[in-house]
Amino acid sequence: MKITLNPDPEIVKTVKEGLEAKGGYCPCRLARTEEYKCMCKEFRDQIADPDFEGYCHCLLYYKSK
Repeated sequence: MKITLNPDPEIVKTVKEGLEAKGGYCPCRLARTEEYKCMCKEFRDQIADPDFEGYCHCLLYYKSK
């Protein structure tokens, strides 16, 4: 398993700017709860799934098998 940043620098820049503006919370979500603090619970759960391969909700991180 390997976690990497999205290879598209524009997506990374945009998402990181959004994270900074929202104090570390997912810029793609309205609520600011611990569940949506980057790296969000949804993606942490996906990381734990050995069969999951793909991007997190906001496309910042990618998990490869």
